[in-house]
Amino acid sequence: MSSPKFDRRRLYSIGNLSIFMIGLGFAIRANIAPNLQADIYDRIDLANSASMLGQALGVTFTGFALTLLFGSALVDWVGLKRMLLFAALSYVLGSLGLLAGASLPVGDSVQTIVLVSLLLTGLGWGAVEAASNPMIAALYPEEKTHRLNILHAWWPGGIVVGGLLGVAITSASLPWELNMVVLLLPALVLAWRVASSAFPVTERVASGVSYREMFGEMLRRPLFWVFWVCMYFTAAAELAPGQWVGISLSNIVGMQGILLLVYVSGLMFVMRHFAGPIVNRISSMGLMFVSCLAAGIGLYLLSLADSPALAFGAATVWGIGVCYLWPTMLGIVSERFPRGGALALGLMGFAGGMSIQFVLPRMGAIFDGAKARAAGGVENLATLSPEAMREVIRYASVESFQAVAYVPLLLLPVFGAIWFLDRRNAGR
Repeated sequence: MSSPKFDRRRLYSIGNLSIFMIGLGFAIRANIAPNLQADIYDRIDLANSASMLGQALGVTFTGFALTLLFGSALVDWVGLKRMLLFAALSYVLGSLGLLAGASLPVGDSVQTIVLVSLLLTGLGWGAVEAASNPMIAALYPEEKTHRLNILHAWWPGGIVVGGLLGVAITSASLPWELNMVVLLLPALVLAWRVASSAFPVTERVASGVSYREMFGEMLRRPLFWVFWVCMYFTAAAELAPGQWVGISLSNIVGMQGILLLVYVSGLMFVMRHFAGPIVNRISSMGLMFVSCLAAGIGLYLLSLADSPALAFGAATVWGIGVCYLWPTMLGIVSERFPRGGALALGLMGFAGGMSIQFVLPRMGAIFDGAKARAAGGVENLATLSPEAMREVIRYASVESFQAVAYVPLLLLPVFGAIWFLDRRNAGR
C-alpha cells in the first residue's frame, strides 16, 4: 500500500522502536511498583497499599484504552506521524513527572503527580498502538498476522532490557528513579526519528473506504464483537500478571520477580518471530485455542511454585501461552474485517486496556483481603514480625495469582468453536 517515497524498512524500524519503548515502560513500572508501594502508599495507608498501587498502575491502562478508543478513530485525520510524536512526548513528560514526584514529601500532591504521570505514559502507550498497528497493516497487507507478531516481539524485547537494567539498578543500590531516566532515552530517539520521516496513509484511506463504511463493517458483523469481548480475557491473562509480577512472585519464590518477567519476555521475543509458520500450520484460531490452554495452566502453576526452579518452569508454560495472544488477536481482526481499518484495531486495544484497568485493582483487593485474613485482622498487620509478614505476603500473593488463572480457560469453547467452523467451511 505504501508509495515509493516511503521507506518501508525505516518505518518498520520506527514501529519496532515505538513498541520497544512501551515494553520498556511496562518493565519499568514493574520495577518501580515495589518502590511506589513502600515509599508512598505504605506510608499513606498500610492496610490498603496494594489496592492503591493497583489503582495507580491501572490508570496507565485507562490512558492506554482512552487513546486507543479516540486515537484509532482519529488517526486517519491526525496522521500517523503526529500520533507517534504525541506518544513520544507523553513518555517524556510522564517520566519527568515521576522523577519530580519522587523528590516531594509524601502526601496528596505526590499521589496526584504519580497518577497524572502514569496516565501520561498510558496515553503514549495507546498512541503507539493506535499508529503502529495500522501502519504495519498498511505496509505489509499480504502478511499481517506474521508482521504484527514480529512488530510486537519488540514489546517483550523492551521488557527484557528494562527488566535487566532495573535489576542492575537495584543490585547496585542506586536510586530507583534512574529507571525513569532509562525510559526517557528511547522516547527522545523516537521523537527525532518520527520527526525526520515521511509516513503513508492508513490501509483504509488508501483503499478509499469511508468512515461510514468503516463503522458499518463492525456494526454489521457480530463476530467482531465476539472477538472484542475475547480481547478482555486474553489481555487479562497476559498483562495483569506481568505488571503484578514484581509485587507478587518476589514473595512467592524468594527472588526478584522481575527476573521471571525478563525470562518470559525473552522467550516471547524469540517465539513471536515464528508466528507465521505456526499460523500456516494450525491457523490463527488454532493458535489462540492452544495459547489460552497453556496460559491458564501456566498461571495456576505460577501460584503454586515455591522455588526459583519451579517458578521458571511454570513461567515457561505461561509465557508460551500468552506469547501470541495480543498480536494474533489484532491479526485476526485485521484480516477478517479489513474495512474496519485503524478503528477496529483500536477498539481491540481499548478492550485490552480496560480489562487491565479492572483486573489490576481486583488483584490488589484480593491481595489485601488475603493479607488481612492471614494476619488475623487488619489491626494486626502493623504488629507482625518481619518473618510473619513475609509469610502473610506470600499467602496473599498465591491468592491473587490463582484468581486470574481461570480467565483464559473461559475462552476455550469460543475459540474451539470458531476453529472447528473455519476448518469445516474450508473443507467444503
